[in-house]
Amino acid sequence: MPSPPDDTTARRIRHAFQQAATVLGVAADGAEERWGWESRSLSGPVAGNQWLRLLTAPVQRTRGGSWDGPQAAENAVPDTVPRPRLHAAHEWASEEHRYRAELYDRIRGIALSDGPLPPAGLRLPDAWWNSLQVSLSELSATGTDRVAIRQERLDWAMPQFLGPGVATEAPAWTTAHADIQWSNLAGPDLLVLDWERWGRAPAGYDQATLYISSLTDPEVAERVQQAFAPVLDSPAGRFSQLVVASEFLQGMQRGNNLELEGPLRRRVSLLLDSPGRSRG
Repeated sequence: MPSPPDDTTARRIRHAFQQAATVLGVAADGAEERWGWESRSLSGPVAGNQWLRLLTAPVQRTRGGSWDGPQAAENAVPDTVPRPRLHAAHEWASEEHRYRAELYDRIRGIALSDGPLPPAGLRLPDAWWNSLQVSLSELSATGTDRVAIRQERLDWAMPQFLGPGVATEAPAWTTAHADIQWSNLAGPDLLVLDWERWGRAPAGYDQATLYISSLTDPEVAERVQQAFAPVLDSPAGRFSQLVVASEFLQGMQRGNNLELEGPLRRRVSLLLDSPGRSRG
């Protein structure tokens, strides 16, 4: 779980969190707080069985994209996709930082992991997997002009981290959550968390993300394969596995998820060595 930032940054963000609670008319006692990746968010419970999340970023980095993703998801994603519902939002800015406060239902379950990879011993009921299958299928058919993954990034990242000659043109594009890894899924009843990135992505990207991030646990990876075999085994799904692999390999240069490296490189070799697949 991410740690708090330095004292000066933490004081600034905690003060903004209390400001947000006041504006939105909820009481926050500070008894529980959860910091997001690189201290870009601070979340915690508030009165009324709700959850307050505060996003912060330098002013010049907060237009469109992930900044307004949750609000766009609330407006466009079908109600049948289980997720915490967004009830209110408030934005403001100082000279250097912009803030966005979002008030959600407090979820009944828990996030399944503190990071992208599955925790030891993770096992989930069939009903959970069935719900995820339906949710990703419905999401893929949701219309949006948001873009989660750009072709230009594929053209740069895939040769950079997978080697020259790898095919970079996606066979198809659909709508994706674009961050379906284990810290963004809750149980025992499915909830899909963190809708900052969602938008158009290579077809099969969500299923590929969950599969690649599960390779550290062969039983979990096999269960993902069983649930999403028609997608993962298709040309688009195999391509998306390579897209996700290139992203994880890039992160490993910064020391992230190093325990995944061995099984990930073995999977990449299998995908690239398949006759007629994945080479330009």
